[in-house]
Amino acid sequence: MSAILKRPLITEKMTALADHRQYAFEVNIEANKIDIARAIEKKFSVDVESIRTIRYKGKRKAQMTKRGRIPGKRADFKKAVVTLKEGQKIDFFENE
Repeated sequence: MSAILKRPLITEKMTALADHRQYAFEVNIEANKIDIARAIEKKFSVDVESIRTIRYKGKRKAQMTKRGRIPGKRADFKKAVVTLKEGQKIDFFENE
C-alpha cells in the first residue's frame, strides 16, 4: 500500500479541535483505522486513543471554454480525525 498519511488538514475548525487532542489527516482511501493508528504513532511518537474516518466523494465540476463545456470531477478522498491520549499533542509546525 502506498503512503497512508497524505497530509494534515489544518483548517480553522481542525485547529479548534486541537484543544481537545483531536487532529485531522487526509489519508489513503484504502487505509483502515489500524493502519492509520500505526502510521501516526510511528511518525509523531504519540499514543492514539481513537480514530473516526469519513469518506468524501469528489464533486462534479465543469469548465466553460471557447470550444464548449468540459466536464470533470474532483478526486475522492478520506479524512481521519484522530484523538490522542491525555497529555499528548502534535505540533505540525515544529515537526516539519
